[in-house]
Amino acid sequence: MRPARIAHEVRDAIEARYIAGSEPSAVLPSERRLAAEFGVARATVRAALAMLREQQQIRSGAGGPPVVVDPRLTKAPQLTSFTQDAVARGWHPSSRVLDRKETAADVSVARDLGIPPGSPVLHIRRLRLADRSPMAVEEVWLPQELFPGLLTEDLSGSLYELLEARYGRAVYRHDRRISAITIDAPHAELLEMPVGAAALFATQLGFDRHGHRLELGRSVYRGDKFDFTTVTFSARRSQPAGAGTRSRTHGARPTTPAEPVTEQAR
Repeated sequence: MRPARIAHEVRDAIEARYIAGSEPSAVLPSERRLAAEFGVARATVRAALAMLREQQQIRSGAGGPPVVVDPRLTKAPQLTSFTQDAVARGWHPSSRVLDRKETAADVSVARDLGIPPGSPVLHIRRLRLADRSPMAVEEVWLPQELFPGLLTEDLSGSLYELLEARYGRAVYRHDRRISAITIDAPHAELLEMPVGAAALFATQLGFDRHGHRLELGRSVYRGDKFDFTTVTFSARRSQPAGAGTRSRTHGARPTTPAEPVTEQAR
C-alpha cells in the first residue's frame, strides 16, 4: 500500500478514535504510542497529524502533545476582534486585502452611517484567515473624515486595534443582524466552499462610547466554521426592589443594558 494512502487511513483512525466526540483541549497520545497502536512508522503518524492540523482539528503548542480543537470559531456575546478570537483558539490569524478605496457613500451606506449621501467613505474588503484557512469575507465602510490616511496603513491585522491606536477611536458597541444564506459563486471561490453551501451573512453598525457611528460592516462567514452565541433574558423578568420605575432595555449583559445581544469580530 502506498505511504500516502496509509497516512490518510491513520488520519481517519485517529479522528474516529480520539477526536470525534472529544471535548476541545483533549490531549492526543504521543506519536510513539500512536505508531505502536496502529502498527505504522512514526513518520506516517507525523504525516497523519499534519493533515489533521491542516484541517484545524488539532493543534500543537511549544513542543507539547497535539490537542483537539473545535473547528468552529464561536462568537460570544462580547465585542472581540477576529484576531483576538483566533489567537485565543490557538490559530494564527491573517488577512488578505481584496480591495481598498475611497468612494462616495450611496443612499444605503449614508443612511446607516448617519452621513449625507455622496459623503466620502473608505471601503475596505478583506478575506480573513485562520492558520491560512479562509473563514470570512468582510467589508467595511468608514467615514473618511474620521480616519484620514487609513488606506495607506497595513490592513492585514486587527482593524479595530488600528483605529484605536492611530485615531483614538474605539468601537465600543455593535448593532448586528445575522441571516442564514446559501453562498454565491464569488464568495464560494474566496472561501473555498461549494456554491450553494450554508453561510452566515451579518450586517453591523459599530459605535463608540458616545454613540457616534464609526463603521458599517457586511460580512459573509463560513457556515461550517462560525457560530454565534447569545445571552437573553425573559421579557417578563421582574425589576429588582428599589430600582425605581424607569423603563430600561436589557441586552446581553445586565451591566450594560443598552447593548445588543451579540457583538461583532473584526
